[in-house]
Amino acid sequence: MSNHLPDLKHLINQVALYNNQNAYQQLFKILFPSLFRFSFFLLKSKELAEEVASDVMITLWRNRLKLLLIDNIKVYAFVIARNLSLNELNKNSRYEFISIDAIEIDVFLDSLTPEQIYINDELRKKIEMATQELPNRCKLVFKLIKEEGLSYKETAAILNISTKTVDAQLVIAIKKLTSILKAEFNLI
Repeated sequence: MSNHLPDLKHLINQVALYNNQNAYQQLFKILFPSLFRFSFFLLKSKELAEEVASDVMITLWRNRLKLLLIDNIKVYAFVIARNLSLNELNKNSRYEFISIDAIEIDVFLDSLTPEQIYINDELRKKIEMATQELPNRCKLVFKLIKEEGLSYKETAAILNISTKTVDAQLVIAIKKLTSILKAEFNLI
C-alpha cells in the first residue's frame, strides 16, 4: 500500500494549500474503505463504522491546514478512527470502560490480492476459521498488517503499542495459524 504514499502527499498538499475538493475526493476514495473496514471490525455495525469513517474524513477536511505537519496521514486517520470507535463503544457501554483488547475482532480474507485469488474457497474458509481462534489483539494486528498492508510501525502507532509488541503478536498469530492449519491438513 505504500505505492499510494506519493499520491497521498500530493493530494494532501492540494487539499491543505489550495482547498482542492477534487483532491479531497481522491483522498476520500483512498482512505475511506480502509477506515470503514477498521471501524467495522471494532464496532460490528455498518452504520456506526460508516459514521466513524465519515467523521474521520470530515475531521481531515476541517483540519486541512494542519495536514502538512503530519508525517503519515494514513496512521493519523486510523488513530482518529480508533479513538472515535472506542468512544462509540464506551458511549454504548453503560457499565465499564472498553479497551481495544476487549473487542472481539473478526478477520475475513476477502481482499483480492494476487495470492488470495489463487487460494481456493475451502482453504480460505479454513484460514478464516483458524483466524477466529486467535486472541483479539493478534487478530487486529494480523488484520492491519496482512489485510490493510500497514507496516509494523504504522500498526504500532494505530494501536498505541510498541513495534516489538506488534512483532510478537504477529508471530503468535502466524504460529497459531500454522499449527491449526497443519493439524487441519494432517501435516503434523
